[in-house]
Amino acid sequence: MGTPSGRRTYESLHRTEQAQRTRAEIAAAARRLFTTGGWAATTVRQVAQEAGVAVPTVYAAYGSKTGLALALADAADFVADPATELAGLQAAEGDPPAQLAAMAAYDRRLFERSGDLIAMLRDAGRTEPELGQAYLDGRRRADALRTEVFASWPAGALRAGVQRSLDVYAALCSIDVYNTLAEERSWSPDQIETWWAAILPRELLAD
Repeated sequence: MGTPSGRRTYESLHRTEQAQRTRAEIAAAARRLFTTGGWAATTVRQVAQEAGVAVPTVYAAYGSKTGLALALADAADFVADPATELAGLQAAEGDPPAQLAAMAAYDRRLFERSGDLIAMLRDAGRTEPELGQAYLDGRRRADALRTEVFASWPAGALRAGVQRSLDVYAALCSIDVYNTLAEERSWSPDQIETWWAAILPRELLAD
C-alpha cells in the first residue's frame, strides 16, 4: 500500500542515502583536519565536532581514526580518474611518448586533487605502521602499472632498464616535485603536466 499522499517513502533508500551523506561529511571534516593540523594531532572527537555528528557515529562509519585515514587514501586514487588513464594508455599503444603523457596526466590529477592526502599519509606513516604500509602500497601499485607499460614497449625503446626507468620516473613525477613547482614556483598544473610530458621521453626513451 502507498502512503496517504499516494507517494512511496522508500525508507531503506532514504536511510542508505542518509548514511552515505554522513560518511561523506565525516570524511570531508577529517580531510580538513588531517591536512591542516596533522593526523597525529587530530582526535576522533575533533572530527565528530567538525562534521556535526556524535563520536560513536564516526566509529560506526569508519571503525577508527586509522580506518578513516585509510578510506581517504583509497578515495585518492579514484578521484584521480584511473579510467581516463587506462583509456589514454590503450589509445596510445605503440606510442611510448604518448603513453608517458597519459601517465603524467594521471599523476597531475592525483597530486592536484589529493596531494594533501598523500603528504598526510606519508607523514603519518612514520609513526603509524598501517598508514605507512598504505602509502607504500600506493607506490607499489604505481610501479606495477609502469612496469607493465614499459615492458610492453619494443626492445631498445628505453634508455636504460625497466627498474632504472621506474626510478627516474618516480624521481621526476613525485608529490615533492609537484609541490615545489606549484607552491614555490607558481607553476600551474597544466604547466607541470606539459613539462612532465616533455621531459619524460627525453629521460626515459632511447635516442
